[in-house]
Amino acid sequence: MSDRQNVTVQLDKETIHKAKVLAAKRGTSVSGLLASELKRLVGDDESYEVARRSALQFLERGFRLGGTIRASREELHERR
Repeated sequence: MSDRQNVTVQLDKETIHKAKVLAAKRGTSVSGLLASELKRLVGDDESYEVARRSALQFLERGFRLGGTIRASREELHERR
């Protein structure tokens, strides 16, 4: 048994016509065209979330830029 499920989409006639032409140019069906684009969108979103979590982890850990601190916090913020 297939793990696929049907989805109904309502589009205007012009968009459907253009989708049929595009699908024919690509040697696929409108259904195949939509399926591949939805898979790409979902994959892009998943990749974005992985990159976002990674970037947030870097920000939480902070960056070691080298060098040494030669003054205390109080000395740095001393008012003159």
